[in-house]
Amino acid sequence: MTALTPLSDRFDADRPVLGMVHLPPLPGSPGYDGDREVVRARALEAARRLEAGGVDGIVLENFGDAPFYPDDVPKHVVAEMTAIASRVANTVDVPLGINVLRNDAEAALAIAAAVGADFIRVNVHVGTAATDQGVLEGRAHETVRLRDRLEADVAILADVHVKHATPVGDAPIERVALETIERGRADGVIVSGSGTGSEAELEDVERVVDAISDGVEIDDRSSPLPPVFVGSGVTSETVGDCFEAGADGVIVGTALKENAKTTNPVSRERVAALVSAARTRDAGDSA
Repeated sequence: MTALTPLSDRFDADRPVLGMVHLPPLPGSPGYDGDREVVRARALEAARRLEAGGVDGIVLENFGDAPFYPDDVPKHVVAEMTAIASRVANTVDVPLGINVLRNDAEAALAIAAAVGADFIRVNVHVGTAATDQGVLEGRAHETVRLRDRLEADVAILADVHVKHATPVGDAPIERVALETIERGRADGVIVSGSGTGSEAELEDVERVVDAISDGVEIDDRSSPLPPVFVGSGVTSETVGDCFEAGADGVIVGTALKENAKTTNPVSRERVAALVSAARTRDAGDSA
């Protein structure tokens, strides 16, 4: 397989802001309203508003499918998400990422490869976590090998101490981050709070950033270090603090919705405000 494009090279901004498309319940899920076209139209409108507001990338996930399958979603979920992701990829002109909840990295990678997406998000890539879906185990060994077999130029962005979960074991977050990159071969990591919309601890961000800066060995000195993203609780007021703590990017969902409610439609005005706050702090740091 040819060399992968580094994750940081996939975005136009030095510190990208990635916006979430939270899909409503898909066919087969308890809350599905019975109209596929409504689901797809909502996803496309959310993606358009995110792009119009200035985000540097989009992450598409089946947020409405609770209760989630632990690590192997049915084929109809993969089919529905592929159909939606294809439409989104053909509608917007920013990098696209795929996250198949709860932790189906194989499905996410297959979808991403099929639609030409840039990256996937994997909630538990290495190690073990206790969640409301039971105990989830990382399958980095399978995900990385599948990417090679598919010859897919798709980056892996992996959570460390993922939200809505309790890590099994007492390894500190910085050690987990290093193992996620060095042994799990993830292309970047995500630090989040305890749940959707919960702020990440800035101390955790700093510890992960420092560990990667000091401990990751790269083969090519001209290659960038794997980036660290903050993955929950980011707002217009806190995005600058995330960057000050050393984060290379942010993933934002709830704060970009009308009235800051996760299940509400995306607000173009809220997107623009957060992106502006991010650009202002980024420009100030570069001055």
